[in-house]
Amino acid sequence: MTDERTIRIEPVTRLEGHGELTIKLGKGGKVKDVQFNISSTRFFEKFLEGRLAEEVPRIAERICGICPVPHLLASVKAVEAAWDVNPPSAAEKVRRLFLNAKQLSSHGLHFFALAAPDFLAGPFADPSQRNVVNIIKSLPDVGKLALQVMEYGQDLVSAIGGKSIHPVTATPGGMLNPFSEEHRDNFLERMEDLKEWTTDTVELAKKVVDDYWDVIENFAVVPTYYLGMHYRGNYEIYDGRLRVMNPEGEIVENFPAKRYRKYYGEHVPDHSYATHIYYKPAGYPEGVWRANSLARINVADKMPTPLAQEALEELREKLGRPTHATFAYHWARVIEMIQAVEEMEKLLTDPEIVSTDVKLSDVEPKKGNGVGVVEAPRGTLLHHYWTDEKGIVTKTNLVVATNNNIGGIEKSLMKAAKQVFENKEHENLNLPDPMIK
Repeated sequence: MTDERTIRIEPVTRLEGHGELTIKLGKGGKVKDVQFNISSTRFFEKFLEGRLAEEVPRIAERICGICPVPHLLASVKAVEAAWDVNPPSAAEKVRRLFLNAKQLSSHGLHFFALAAPDFLAGPFADPSQRNVVNIIKSLPDVGKLALQVMEYGQDLVSAIGGKSIHPVTATPGGMLNPFSEEHRDNFLERMEDLKEWTTDTVELAKKVVDDYWDVIENFAVVPTYYLGMHYRGNYEIYDGRLRVMNPEGEIVENFPAKRYRKYYGEHVPDHSYATHIYYKPAGYPEGVWRANSLARINVADKMPTPLAQEALEELREKLGRPTHATFAYHWARVIEMIQAVEEMEKLLTDPEIVSTDVKLSDVEPKKGNGVGVVEAPRGTLLHHYWTDEKGIVTKTNLVVATNNNIGGIEKSLMKAAKQVFENKEHENLNLPDPMIK
């Protein structure tokens, strides 16, 4: 007889992708192993080979149904880097507007639909109560707020990209279409409403932070390295250098994306199809890093817009820099939502945003290799392509957000599993009364 057992959660729900969780327990509930299993592969790197590079962005963006805009832009930037192409200034501004619109809608989806059900109904409520449908039914004002925030972002993605899912208008050399004055005026008219909805979202998030402070401060807190983009120290998601911060909060690397192979280590575990990317000089698993919202605000010295900076200062006053609190990812997402709204308003009031000079006419395929990197909502996204003289892709390397986060996810899960199964700490957490009953 043995009291050893294995717990398998298959599939893990409320996840932007496909995953399984395996927890192996030994005698007395001792946690022997925790695995986050990615149980399928999709071969994108292989079937992009042999394609004309101009076609690749329209295929590569289908890696993700939530984040097609970041994949589209990382792919286009990789082709442009391989062919030494610099798109017009107006095209870059439209792309930034595009990326921030997706950042807003994706973070709204994550906060309201994936995270809020547990916070508002309580983590120990019946699973049938912990979903976004119940939020809409029980708290219609919150449900309406969620839909309005996501709708603005997705409408703007559709206006720029031709459609809200898998948009197609970014191309090597610029954008296929200019951003029209009619669209600009429409989204500016709706901006005051969006700012009001964002303020309401921030107030809700602050209540969640206050109510769940014991959880944020004490549960699944694990020190790791962090990876994120910056521009001269400022938070950045479209174009900048990459920083690596160590667990003590020191910036240990600052490099252009094209030099990534010196710093990106790749570990291939036996239990998952997804490789674990880590900080190569530190080795594995010591060099496991995390990307995503918390990593970005850890590595950035400051936010480039005033209200987002105020929000960042409030977080750092309570949690310091860096913060290793896994549940603070939600707080960081709200800071990034503020940043996205402020940057979108700035871009929409820029006269150049409606310029018709958005595409070069002399883009020539050639032999080369190039790296494109942007920040997707879930973390740093890197595409590296090699092309021959005819502009046909001969090799690719894709490092997506999941690869950058999965090692850190397993570290967080191991810490949480020990707190639950070995120490029963969840039984003594200070939790609020549920807002949904």
